[in-house]
Amino acid sequence: MRDIPGTARVGTVHIGAAPRGTALVTGASRGLGAYLARRLGAEGWPVAVNYRAGAEAAERVVAEIRAAGGTAEAFAADVTDEAGVSGLVARVTERLGPVEVLVANATGPQPEVPVEELTWQAHLDQLSFFVKSPTLLLREVLPAMKARGRGRVIQIGSDMFERALPGWSAYVAAKGAQLGLTRTWARELGPFNITVNLVAPGWIPVERHAGTPESALRGYAAEVPLARIGTPEEVAAVVAFLASDAAAFVTGERITVNGGHTID
Repeated sequence: MRDIPGTARVGTVHIGAAPRGTALVTGASRGLGAYLARRLGAEGWPVAVNYRAGAEAAERVVAEIRAAGGTAEAFAADVTDEAGVSGLVARVTERLGPVEVLVANATGPQPEVPVEELTWQAHLDQLSFFVKSPTLLLREVLPAMKARGRGRVIQIGSDMFERALPGWSAYVAAKGAQLGLTRTWARELGPFNITVNLVAPGWIPVERHAGTPESALRGYAAEVPLARIGTPEEVAAVVAFLASDAAAFVTGERITVNGGHTID
C-alpha cells in the first residue's frame, strides 16, 4: 500500500497531524458486530463496542481486543433513540476520541411476515434500525469528521434486497432504503473526504442461528457458486478494508459478501 505524503503508517491506518480517531461499532457485543469490533481493534483502531443489552458479552469483546494489544471500551446505548445516540457519541468522544469510523451494524428481530399480515408497524420496526439509527448516528459523528477532514461510514446491509424472498417485505424494503441512504450520503459527503459504503453479507451464521438444521445449511450452500457458507471473519475483512487508507477512493458502493449467491 502506498503511503500518503506527510503521514506515518501504523498498521493499516495512517496518522496525519491529528491523532487517530475511534471506530464505533454498533450492536457489537455479539454476533457479526463482535467480529467487526475485534478485527478493527486488530487493525489498530481504538474501538467503541456499543451494545443495548448484555453488558457481560460486550465486556468480553473489549477484553479480547485488549488481550490482542488493542484499545477498546464498551458503551451501552439504544441506537434507535435520539437521546441515546447523542449521549453515546459524547461518551465515546470523551473516553476514546472523536469517531472516525462509524460501522452501523445494530439490528433487531427480523420476523417473517406474509403480506396478508403486514402492518405499517412491521415496516417501522425495520426502518428504525436501518434508516433511523444510521441517520441519528451520522448526524452526531459528522461534525467531528468534517472538522478532521476525514471519515468512514460503513453500513451493514444484506443480500436479501436482491433475493427478495416472500414474507420479508418489511426487511427488504428497509434494506433497500439503507442502500439509498448510502449512495446519497456518499455524494453529499464526498467533498469532506468522508466515504460512505455498504457491506451486504449473505447468510453468515452466528450465535442467533444456533440450532439451524444441518440440512438447511447444506441446502443454502448448494445455491452458492463457491459451494459453502461464508464466515464472520470474511465480512470483517471487507469492513476493515473500507476503514483503511486502501479504500480512500471507494465510496457509494455496496460490496456483497455472499460467495456469488446473487450473481445476476
